[in-house]
Amino acid sequence: MMASIGSEEFTAAQLPGREVLLEQAGVRTGLSDFGDEWFFEPMDHFLAAANSEARLTPEGAAGQVEVIVKGLASRLRMVEDIRRHPEILDEQVEVAGIILGLPRTGSTIFHRLLASAPGMTAIRWFEAQNYAPFPGEEHGNPQERRAYAQAMIDGWLQAAPELASIHPLDPDAPDEEILVLGQMFVSTMIEGMSYVPSFSRWLDNYDQSRGHEDLKTILKYLQWQVPERRGCKWILKSPSNLPYTEIAASAFPDAVLVMTHRDPLDVVPSYVSMEAALYKLSACLTDREVGTFWFRRLVEWMRRFEAARERIGEDRFIDIDYRAVGREPLVQAERVLARMGIASDASMEAALTEFLAGNKREQRPLHDYSLEKFGLDEAAIRAEFAAYRARYIDNP
Repeated sequence: MMASIGSEEFTAAQLPGREVLLEQAGVRTGLSDFGDEWFFEPMDHFLAAANSEARLTPEGAAGQVEVIVKGLASRLRMVEDIRRHPEILDEQVEVAGIILGLPRTGSTIFHRLLASAPGMTAIRWFEAQNYAPFPGEEHGNPQERRAYAQAMIDGWLQAAPELASIHPLDPDAPDEEILVLGQMFVSTMIEGMSYVPSFSRWLDNYDQSRGHEDLKTILKYLQWQVPERRGCKWILKSPSNLPYTEIAASAFPDAVLVMTHRDPLDVVPSYVSMEAALYKLSACLTDREVGTFWFRRLVEWMRRFEAARERIGEDRFIDIDYRAVGREPLVQAERVLARMGIASDASMEAALTEFLAGNKREQRPLHDYSLEKFGLDEAAIRAEFAAYRARYIDNP
């Protein structure tokens, strides 16, 4: 496919078809049973969109292939482990909270703060990349998976150094379940890593509930791998839950829905800057193209969420203001933990305080972004998010 970038043209690299990717995963693992193959449908839609829209560089296409194949390999290995150890499905997993909200609202640090409390647990970044143990992995010692995750981070930062100031990347830190759901082609991680507008529109109308059913199994699988997690409460998190809140809420009906808030005048350019850095890893897109797509997409996310929140009901939600977290992080964390059934005591306060001491924002480079760079307009942001700002920002 020929694409025009500014005054230059290039031939976009293509991803192989589904059968080739399935075969590569089979060769990597020596396995062939993918379990329920429902994910073939979204996979095919994504591949078609990527090859027609994503403007992948050769390096970007190779990276996308690795992401897909490692996800398929994890699925193969999990299915085989469940066959050998059916007790995996007997694990009792309690998802006590799900953090959502617009991206760049402080949800990452808040998620990690909550997960640091005694009695809490979360998916770690290295687990999200490879949720199945590698062959020969010593039980409880996933060093090869950690090394794989660190190599990914090193590669990302070499290609896009600005990511160090945008999102704290740490193999062992809690991170988003959409990294797992994306391996089933049913999360906004797909559009976050690849410019695929037609796939985004298709996914908006696709029944993603099967992805969350598989996510429940994967959480059981992760808990089985680390028995110390038994009895702990899981905290999930992703701003990408925002447009699909009802799916997550239905999958985990006892979970508190934690909505983080920050002024869209800051959120929009900050997130567009992040997306520009992520797209830079694999594709050729202009800053203004990224700005145009993601501004409209964030507006769509909020519209979908506002309607969903009304249907779900206010009793499921707790609202957390970005500014309040900055002023009094322990107070805000304890509010949420109390809603999830974890009472405050000296050990909790000590754990949260220790986490905060080692995770200060000033320990990372400053994230520099602007409206102008991405062709964004302050008046347009104010207009599109007027109702949101009136409810959550002007009157928190």
